[in-house]
Amino acid sequence: MRIDAHQHFWRLARGDYGWLTPDLSPLHRDFLPEHLAPLLAQAGVEATILVQAAPTAAETDFLLDLAARTPFVAGVVGWVDFEAPDAATRIGALAARPGLVGLRPMVQDLPDDQWLLRADLAPALTAMGEAGLTFDALVKPRHLPVLARFAARWPDLAIVIDHGGKPDIAAGALEPWASEIRALARDTGVSCKLSGLLTEAAPGAPAADLAPWIDTLLEAFGPRRLMWGGDWPVLTLNGDYGSWSRAIADSLDPDDRAWVLGRTAAAFYGL
Repeated sequence: MRIDAHQHFWRLARGDYGWLTPDLSPLHRDFLPEHLAPLLAQAGVEATILVQAAPTAAETDFLLDLAARTPFVAGVVGWVDFEAPDAATRIGALAARPGLVGLRPMVQDLPDDQWLLRADLAPALTAMGEAGLTFDALVKPRHLPVLARFAARWPDLAIVIDHGGKPDIAAGALEPWASEIRALARDTGVSCKLSGLLTEAAPGAPAADLAPWIDTLLEAFGPRRLMWGGDWPVLTLNGDYGSWSRAIADSLDPDDRAWVLGRTAAAFYGL
C-alpha cells in the first residue's frame, strides 16, 4: 500500500490557525478531502496520515470527525495540551476515539528550546505510551540535540521527526544538521519523515537539488525508519503533489521504495 505519512486539512472559518495569515495567499483558503482525493488517485496513494495544524483540542475534534467520513485517512495525529494538569486524562479520552494514532506538540513554535525536557510533561508522555500513541516531533535543526536527549529519556515512546528536522536547504546548510541527524539516528530508535523538504528549499528549486539532504536521511535512518509524506497543502508553496511524489519514488531503488513509500508508515502508525 502506498501511504502519504503527512498531510493536512483545514477550514479557515474555524479560526484557530494562528500561523495561517493572508500573506500566505496560496494556503489561505480551505483545504479538505475533496481537494486532495484526485491528487492521491493520480499519484497512486491509497491512504494518508492526517496531521494537526492548530494547537487546539477543537481542531483535533475536527480532524477526527473528518477522518471518520474520509475512507483514505488511515489515522490522525492530533494535539493535546501536554502541560495541562489533567493531560493524562485528556489523552486517555482521545485515545479511545477511533482514528487517533498519535499526538504532536508544535515544538518549533514554542519559545523554550528545551521544552521537550520539562519534567511536567511526564504524565502526558506516560499516558501516550500506555495508550500506544506515537509522537510526531515538529522540530528545527536547533532542537535536534534536545530531541536526542528526549528520545533517550523515553525509549519506549515511538517518535518520528517531521520534515527531516527542517534543514535550511535554501541556504545550502548541510552542516551541522547532517552530523546531528546522523548522531540522533545512530543513538536512538527515532524514525523520520521524508517530507516538507521542498518548502525548505529556495523558491522554484527542483527536487533534484534536495539530493544531499535526502541521501543523508536515507543513509542515517535506512528505509525501514524513513517514511514519505506529501505535506500537502503546505507543499504547494514550492511545488506540486505529483512532482514531489514522483521525484521521491524515482530516487529510490525498488527495495527501499516499498518501505519509504508505505511499509514504514504502516508499521510505525500500526495501520
